This record gives sequence, structure tokens and C-alpha cells, in this order.
Amino acid sequence: MTASHDLIVLGAGSAGLATAFRAAQHGARVALLDPGALGGTCVHRGCVPKKALWFAAQLAQSQLLAVEFGFASQPGPLDWEHFRGLRQRYIDAIDQRYAQRLQEAGVQLLRQAGRFVATDVIELADGSRLQAAQIVIATGARPRRLALPGFELGMVSDDVFVLEAPPRRIAIVGGGYVAVEFAGLLRALGSEVEVLAHERLLEGFDEELVQALTQQMEVQGIRLSHHSAVQAAHRTPDGIMLDDASAGSHGPYDALLWAVGRVPNTEALGLDAAGVQVDDHGHVRTNVRQDTNVTGIHAVGDVTARKALTPVAVAAGRRLADRLFGGQPDAQLDYENIPSVVFAEPPLGMVGLTEAQARRQYGGQVTVHCSRFTPMQWALAGRREQSVMKLVCVGTEERVVGIHALGPGIDEMLQGFAVALKLGLHKRDLEATVAIHPTSAEELVLMG
Repeated sequence: MTASHDLIVLGAGSAGLATAFRAAQHGARVALLDPGALGGTCVHRGCVPKKALWFAAQLAQSQLLAVEFGFASQPGPLDWEHFRGLRQRYIDAIDQRYAQRLQEAGVQLLRQAGRFVATDVIELADGSRLQAAQIVIATGARPRRLALPGFELGMVSDDVFVLEAPPRRIAIVGGGYVAVEFAGLLRALGSEVEVLAHERLLEGFDEELVQALTQQMEVQGIRLSHHSAVQAAHRTPDGIMLDDASAGSHGPYDALLWAVGRVPNTEALGLDAAGVQVDDHGHVRTNVRQDTNVTGIHAVGDVTARKALTPVAVAAGRRLADRLFGGQPDAQLDYENIPSVVFAEPPLGMVGLTEAQARRQYGGQVTVHCSRFTPMQWALAGRREQSVMKLVCVGTEERVVGIHALGPGIDEMLQGFAVALKLGLHKRDLEATVAIHPTSAEELVLMG
């Protein structure tokens, strides 16, 4: 009736692939199930295509800066179709490499969906069944859709990557990663952008730096509407209009992007048949070791309520495989001090606690050091926008519990500082480090 494996992984996104590869490396017999493309959201509808667009946006801005520096050439528009071809070839190559690596690792790849029919049995779409003592749920999440009149007039984040041209006028409803990132890159590529957020932007990031980013977005020409409560969308001869309960009508727009969160892919998994618990939002409940309430069933990645970042999913999956098959009974991901970057214009990064979080946790023991400066590449051109860097420290020895930075290059420079913070960084350690000059990164070691 069933084919037997040591491990069945449901979902071939970042979490599922990482788990399958590591388990196979430890000698486990692994079956990986997914009817979709290898790499999941990150490769096909998230990190990778988004970063490609962000690179294009950076080059568009560099053209403008080059003219300000004195180069004679005038900025030109992006050949959107050529760019889409480049991006798709890159993504296709990733998919092919994953398929090759799975074959080399001995992982059985089944291009089908699966659902639980027992705690250790998965039924495939074709009716066949697989059995394993260990099963990992890694089916990810998808963009949230709202039951609002006219919702179908807009896109969700997946749809942005099939656009044949950038929209002339676009409204973005939301205030998180997706909203802020697409606002910046579409504006840089020539779109008129308005962001309608229910609350402040980027909840969970340091408020002072978010405010600085907000100001820069406005300087770039992005219109921001805070405390919006969009109730409906409708089409008029002039374009799409939005009905806002708190601010009347907005528009017209040529395109609309709903960036209103994501929902886990759990409803088709037959979790009730296995007795696996989910929370009120449909996320699989897990402990810090990725275990569900059912022995032998685990969950990793965005299908859980843990931090929704690809590196988190990858690391959690690897640690889980190390524990289950690698003879490492204590292996588990440390969810403290996970660095994160919003690829905004400019990028915003953080690791550790925000100032507000630190003050709630440590009260009067908190000291804050902040530096604002105009990066040299901007200052040379006469621009006045500023980068912001901030250290949040605790105690008389000023142990660094938070690093926050906004500005060009932050996405690359923060990684090393995140390592230092994870190892117990103190401000005196930064002061003892000789600066690399002239750079923006040196501001973090020269901060008074």
C-alpha cells in the first residue's frame, strides 16, 4: 500500500529543500513532494525576482547620479522585456540546479501535492501513498486576499513579476516589507506611487529609522497616506479609484497592488486526519525545535508563525534534519538576533532589539548612540539625504543589543556586524576596531 521512507517533506521551497538536502546528506531516505516549481516563493515570486527588480532600480538611480557627477549620457528607460528575459533565465537556472542536486543527493522528487491520511502516511494526488516515521510540513504561504468589493481589480505580489511594463500610476495598499520595497523600486523605475498604510510603515523596525526612511520616500516623490482604511476599489473611465473610510477617495490609478500580508498553505494538507494543531490564522503550531503537537510531524518556514524570512526557513530546516538524522539531539535554531533588511530605497537593516523593545525589557539601563550623515557619493553630487546608524546598548558596559542602519550599502555591510552582535558585542569592541575610510560602515565603529 505504501512506499517507505525515513522522511517525507511536503513543499519544495526554501525550507523544504534545505531540510531534504541536509537529511539526505545524513543518509536518510527522503521523498520531497511539491506540484510547483523548485525553490517556491523565494525563487519564483519573492526574494530573487524582487532583488532583480531592485538591482534594476539601483541602476536607474545610478544613471541619475552619474549625470549629477558630470557624465554626459542622459538616463534612459529600462527595456522591460529584455530585463524580464534576463531575470527568467536566471530563475530557470536555479530551478534546474535544484533538480540536479536533488538527483545527485538521492532525494525522490515527486511533482505532486500530498495530504495526511494518518500521522505517518501521506496520500499523493494520484492516490498512491507514502509512509515515513518523520514528516516535515514546509508548504509555505501565499499573498492574503481580502473580501473587499473590487479586490479583483488589483494585483498581489505574485502578479508584479508578470507585468509586461511598469504601471504609470499605482496604488499600494499596505505598510510592510512588500509595500515599502515595491514602492521604492517602482518609483525608481518611473511609476507614480502612492502607499496607503493602515498604521505606520514597517512595524517591528526601529521607529526612528522608519521615520527617516519615510522622509526619504517622500523626497523621492512617493505619496504616503497613513491611517488609511480602504474599503473598496472600483474602475472608472480614468482608472482605478479606492474608497477610504478615513480619507475619502484616492486615485485614479492605472494599477493597484494589495500588500496586506500572507496566509499559510495548510488547508489542503489534511491536518485534521493527523491531529496537527494550527493557530487562529492557520499556521502550524510548533515549538522552538520545529515539532508540532504530534510526534514525528514537524513544520518549518512560512507555514509556521515564525519569522518569515528565507534564511530563517533554511537554517531551521537544516537544524531539524541534523537533530532527526545527524546525531545532534540538541540541534535547533536560535531565533534571537536574526538580522533583516528591507530592500527599500535606500535599504533599511536591523539586528537585535529596537530602542522601544530594549527600553521595555531593560528600562533605564538602555543607552542609545545615533549618527546621521550624508554618504560621500550623495554629498559629492550636492544631495542632502542622510544615512542613519543607531546602536542600542544595555548596562554600564554597554553591551550592544540592537544595530539599526539606513542608507546605501546597508544590505551588504550589516552581515558582519550581525555576527559580532551574536557573539556578545560591546560598544568598546567597536571603538577598538580601526575604521575603513572613507566608508559608511566606519560610522558604526566611530560613533561617540
